[in-house]
Amino acid sequence: MQWEFIVALVIAIPIILFPAAFVWYLNLGWIFSHAKEAVRKKKVAAEKEVRGVAVTK
Repeated sequence: MQWEFIVALVIAIPIILFPAAFVWYLNLGWIFSHAKEAVRKKKVAAEKEVRGVAVTK
């Protein structure tokens, strides 16, 4: 391989991979935040049920 090709790969690979990794990061953050919110709502509903308060959706 010629050194120009290797330099081009070293420059191009991060430029190509960064947007893909960023989108994955955003998607996983969204999934985890919604899962966390669902768990929180479930706990609140369980606490209301234990207290005898009617649970509304």
